[in-house]
Parts: sequence; structure tokens; C-alpha cells
Amino acid sequence: MIKDELQFNILYSCTDERKRGGEQLVSEHVLSYIISGEIQFYNNHGKFIYKAGQIGLLRKNLLLKSVKIPAADGTPFQSLNVFLDQDCLKKYSSLENISASSIYNGQSVVDFSEDIFIKGYFDSLLPYFNTSVPLTPQLANLKTNEAIALLLRNKQLENLLFDFGEPHKIDLEAFMNQNYSFNIPIAQFARLTGRSLATFKRDFKKVFKSPPEKWLLQARLHRAHFLIAQQNQAPSSVYLDVGFENLSHFSTSFKKQFGHNPSTI
Repeated sequence: MIKDELQFNILYSCTDERKRGGEQLVSEHVLSYIISGEIQFYNNHGKFIYKAGQIGLLRKNLLLKSVKIPAADGTPFQSLNVFLDQDCLKKYSSLENISASSIYNGQSVVDFSEDIFIKGYFDSLLPYFNTSVPLTPQLANLKTNEAIALLLRNKQLENLLFDFGEPHKIDLEAFMNQNYSFNIPIAQFARLTGRSLATFKRDFKKVFKSPPEKWLLQARLHRAHFLIAQQNQAPSSVYLDVGFENLSHFSTSFKKQFGHNPSTI
């Protein structure tokens, strides 16, 4: 059973089987509560796990891979997620006259697992997803503003939530070497490095002496070859990890690059 129920900007997710997440770019801030089971996150810094009862705020423009895992006793994985999009944050900023005063330099994932008020907030949301009573637009707006108000008890989060500017220009070489395995469009790589698409392609060719599409393909294939040949991983488990969408495309590209199928290593 896989069930995702979205009411306005609040998503209830449930699965009774191990499920790999398809979303790799967190495009909006999201406050997430794990009801049961666990979710494993992977980014360029490694792996971290959120288990039942844990709550985290994930900042926007975060590159993540995820795996949802049911509990050992068979209880499905369940989570409740509140998306804090730019429109609702701008309205709140204007209404309360709050704005960012500097660049946010804190954690990309802020843990609120010990916060009894935010835990109580999620308890108040659950009846809208396990009864026949739906949220109304007015209630969804009130509950979103309540989440923002609770988060803002941490004053540092003003700089996180109310920074409405585009990402700042960053080191292209370092970013790409850390994040090439994320399967996102070139235009999103450009935006995350603080560049227009044209500037990104121009800078990329200066740094890597190759167009981004070609470099990404080769970087992913060489990483896959290492994982299969040196780490004894199966091609069927590797192709997603290095940024390919399907096994067939991966196998064809691998053979074209190395002269043999990945399964023959």
C-alpha cells in the first residue's frame, strides 16, 4: 500500500514497502514529522536517519536522496510534511514585518525532535488525515502560520525562512564534484550555483574543458565502474545512486564507455 494525500501544502505519506524517493531537490522549506518507520537521507555529506517521533526542518534548495522504510513489526512508514513555500512566507513576512537580516549559516536540516510544542502541532494536524474531515483553505493557512510562528522561536531561522533571494554564486568545481550524482536538470545545477544557464555552461567549460552533459555522464559512469568493480555492488543497485533514471540506459551508456556490460565485471 502506497498512499500520498496532499491537502493544500500539507502532505501525509504512507507506504508499507521500502520505497526510494523520487524527489532529489527539496525546492521549498519543509517541516517533516516521522510518525512510524524511518527515512534514510543521503547527501554529499553522508547518510542520516530520521526515525519515528523525530521532526526536522529541511531548508529549500537542498539536494537529497531518500529511502522510506516501514517499521520492523510491519507498521507502514508514515510521515506528515508541511511545505513552507515562498508565497506563504512572503505574506507572513509582510504581515509580521519580519525579514532576514543576514545570510543563514546554520544547519541545512534543523532537528526539532525534542520540541514538545511542534510535536503537539503535528498531533493537531493528524485528525485531518485519519478522519473524513478535510482541511479548509482557512484552516490550512492558519496551521501553516502556526508552524512558522513556532519555528521563529529560534531567531536564527528568520534568516533561513525569509531570505527570498536567489542562491549566491559559489565554487562551481567543488559543487559539481560533490553533487554530480543527483539526477536534476542542468538548469537546476545552474541555479544552485548562483548562475544563469548561459553563464553556467560558459563557466563549466572553462573549469572542466567539457560541456556539462558530457562531463556528468562520464563522472557518473566512472563512479559506477568503481562501485561495481571495487565495492562489489550490483549494477541494479548502483545506477540510481549515480544519477541514472533506468537500468537500460545505464547499461547501454556503460558498455559504450567501457566496452563491456556492467554485469560482466
